[in-house]
Amino acid sequence: MLIQELTRQAGLDLLARTRFGRLACAQGTQPYVVPFYFVYDNDCLYSFSTVGRKIEWMRANPLVCVEADEVVSPEQWTSVIVFGRYEELLDTPEYRDVRAFAHTLLKRHAVWWEPAYAKTILPGTQRSLVPVVYRIHGLQITGHRAIPDQPVRLATTDSGENGWLQSFLRHVRGKRKQSRAPRQTSRTLGAPRASGIIA
Repeated sequence: MLIQELTRQAGLDLLARTRFGRLACAQGTQPYVVPFYFVYDNDCLYSFSTVGRKIEWMRANPLVCVEADEVVSPEQWTSVIVFGRYEELLDTPEYRDVRAFAHTLLKRHAVWWEPAYAKTILPGTQRSLVPVVYRIHGLQITGHRAIPDQPVRLATTDSGENGWLQSFLRHVRGKRKQSRAPRQTSRTLGAPRASGIIA
């Protein structure tokens, strides 16, 4: 398997293709990660939720992180990490146009309001269904892509791509030989025993 770093554009392309990711926020030193659906447009991620822990925490600390990925197999995948800032699109005249734009983006997908607006029963109470539309902007993106590689062939010298592996294996084998060698004791360190051979 080979792992390559993604360009920013390749990371943005992945965000444009996918709708599902994981959103991380933090309160003090405690991180919190939840799955969420989003839509990417023009360096922003748009999403919809109801008031709960993640919204309360993002209101208090707007710095967030998002992970999104596409996995074909353990040796073929793409993963993107996004660092950004939470911005709540309030139901006020100031945000009217951007809220309408976010709604247009979100409703392109069937049942776009789920699971955010699904009825949730918390211990003893039903969660409040106050709608919250928000976006994450100021995106800084890093990402990696894994692709299958040819089976590893060990080099015969210390030069070349796999030379470090040959050197490492020789080192490990040498350690094994040393650990198997008989220890010399005071009995074996003295003069040689008579062998019955006359000089």
